[in-house]
Amino acid sequence: MPTREEAEAAIRTLIRWAGDDPDREGLRDTPSRVAKSYRELFAGYASDPHEDLERTFAEVGGYDELVLLRDIPVISFCEHHMLPVVGVAHVGYLPTSRVVGISKLARVVQGFARRLQIQEKLTAEIAGAIDRILKPKGVGVVIEAEHSCMTLRGVKTPGTRLMTSCLTGDVRDDARTRTEFLRLAMGK
Repeated sequence: MPTREEAEAAIRTLIRWAGDDPDREGLRDTPSRVAKSYRELFAGYASDPHEDLERTFAEVGGYDELVLLRDIPVISFCEHHMLPVVGVAHVGYLPTSRVVGISKLARVVQGFARRLQIQEKLTAEIAGAIDRILKPKGVGVVIEAEHSCMTLRGVKTPGTRLMTSCLTGDVRDDARTRTEFLRLAMGK
């Protein structure tokens, strides 16, 4: 793994390549700040969804309906251009006999999002981890996000949002459950 010093040197090179002087007053500390912010923005590489989802609760009072957490902030980076992808995720599952603390669903989203990603893979990774670890009757994940690689450069289409979904088990196969999940996830 590259050292922090190597990362800062690379950032200085990019500043020079962009046409500016990394030693001028306003940019002097930028390589250090960017390296520090990248450590935070890409913290997902150090997260483990299994740890986030392993503690569950059996005392659910017979609850066996859909559990859905809406509007989880998604901040990721396009793996093709390393530009921000910003949006929300809606994550639901049909528990078997146990539930997970709802903050853990947000942690799983954040853990996978804080990596270089494409949205389709991000959606599938979140659903797959919940399905594999919790073993529910079904999982649903919908992500809607704006991609800076489309809004700031290239086709330049601000306001466009990509929507992706991944459904498993009863959330995919049972028409009533699928409709309920999508209606609740989309707030309709």
